Amino acid sequence: MASARNPTYLIVGRVFVGLGVGMASMTSLLYISEASPARIRGALVSTNGFLITGGQFLSNLINLAFTKAPGTWRWMLGVAALPALVQFVLMLLLPESPRWLYRKRREEEAGAILRKIYPATEVEGEIRALRESVEAEIREEGSSEKINLIKLLKTKTVRRGLIAGVGLQVFQQFVGINTVMYYSPTIVQLAGFASNQTALALSLVTSGLNALGSIVSIYFIDRTGRKKLLIISLCGVILSLGLLSAVFHETTSNSPSISRQETAHFAAYTCPDYASTSSTWDCMKCLKASSPDCGFCASAADKLFPGACLISNSTVKDMCHGENRLWYTRGCPSRFGWMALIGLALYIIFFSPGMGTVPWIVNSEIYPLRFRGVCGGIAATANWISNLIVAQSFLSLTEAIGTSWTFLIFGLISVVALFFVLMCVPETKGLPIEEVEKMLEKTAVRFRFWRKGADERKNSNVFQPAVKEPVLVAGFNVTWAPVTENGFSCTSLMKLMSQRAKFSLTNIDR
Repeated sequence: MASARNPTYLIVGRVFVGLGVGMASMTSLLYISEASPARIRGALVSTNGFLITGGQFLSNLINLAFTKAPGTWRWMLGVAALPALVQFVLMLLLPESPRWLYRKRREEEAGAILRKIYPATEVEGEIRALRESVEAEIREEGSSEKINLIKLLKTKTVRRGLIAGVGLQVFQQFVGINTVMYYSPTIVQLAGFASNQTALALSLVTSGLNALGSIVSIYFIDRTGRKKLLIISLCGVILSLGLLSAVFHETTSNSPSISRQETAHFAAYTCPDYASTSSTWDCMKCLKASSPDCGFCASAADKLFPGACLISNSTVKDMCHGENRLWYTRGCPSRFGWMALIGLALYIIFFSPGMGTVPWIVNSEIYPLRFRGVCGGIAATANWISNLIVAQSFLSLTEAIGTSWTFLIFGLISVVALFFVLMCVPETKGLPIEEVEKMLEKTAVRFRFWRKGADERKNSNVFQPAVKEPVLVAGFNVTWAPVTENGFSCTSLMKLMSQRAKFSLTNIDR
């Protein structure tokens, strides 16, 4: 790509990069989870997320350094090949996954690797769990290595795992993360910051906070648990998106008006659309003009005062700057622009430790050994397809319905994601991978505000999760546990979303 002679080279190179990243995104997590002791598995998988987000931050810094170098984009693409080369060499030194080896009947090799990476006191227990898991799979599926997709979906544990795993991957994208990561300079400009350099510099903050959040995940993932992190993360994301929606609504509703006097100062460059309907125009309406595109030249006295609506081109931009005025083409001046920055920062701070890393962690440990590669691939594919849909639709949505409504839609999707996590995602904290499979076999993942007393004694034989502690939800301290015949099943989630769900609310401490 760095040596591309025409766009075709870039497209072909990008296809190969996409294929490589797509395969590595799930394979690396599966490898880490299969080779890690259960008690630190979450932290090690979170470390993978930190290295990804940290790499994004470093790449942004490197790209910023090359912005004024000759052949800017070639350097940006070429330098990226160096860490890939180092990674390729180091991967040749890695041992094979012990669980994969055991599944292939290479027990001695698997045992040797386990003895290298596990404490001596845990090796025999791990081998025994592997043996039981593989024998159970062979009894159920036979010794054939061929995987039938239809039969896979009919397998109870796989189906339940896919509902949780694929759902998390889809919601990870549809709460809007990559609109923030890909378009953060644009969002900053929409919030009222005119300078491209300022927008690029502020966008570095989002990638830096994303990396910082991954460090938080490493610390808390095996202490707090996967599900609690997801709940806390989504609650924060919902509040942050609500703040962003409110800020952009305020920016749109109270943008500076267009002054005939200010516009007349640049009479030769007046926006043609403005000339015919001048009495009703403000900055936002000026920026929506498209025949041709127009921009807002702020007042020299104060950027919030009425300004001029002019044709958008480099000549007019230079004239506006020449009179010490600010030139806006994406967003309008606003006194609340700094609140949008706070909203973006809070969004990343809450998203990264939970929804940023936990979906990948859950997908690396929730599937039976034999189907882990296929199911992980399905989940990763769902993630990348969702990423494509959200990234490609963001700018179109902002133009069609406005930035405020776009963030509000992401907020509503986040609310749905919160209920999905409560109902459909199991807690896998501290469980060996084989025990996760047994948990999915025993009971569907369900949610209910639990009622103590007679019901608890009546259902005392129902499988109980490792963690049953109060969870903070929407300002209430609620003790919850699995549900039996009267609760919500994950498979009926879509039906419940269209009907009036009846919750038993008890044991609530304000």
